[in-house]
Amino acid sequence: MYLKQIELENFKSFGGKMTIPLMEGYLAVTGPNGSGKSNITDAILFVLGPKSSKAMRAGKLTDLIFDGGKTKNRADYTK
Repeated sequence: MYLKQIELENFKSFGGKMTIPLMEGYLAVTGPNGSGKSNITDAILFVLGPKSSKAMRAGKLTDLIFDGGKTKNRADYTK
């Protein structure tokens, strides 16, 4: 299986819409602490993996919705 891209909308630390293109072959996700690297893996698990909130590092499934942080409003949904 080859994933061409990941499309996020209000998923965990990613507010709004975002498309992450993926190149065929090996993939490395890099960035500073707290930038959302693990949340990209959680997004793949959300679609293809187990539907357990614990598997995606969330206490409950509603924790997967963008919470707004300190400066933005909480989103109503994620997809």
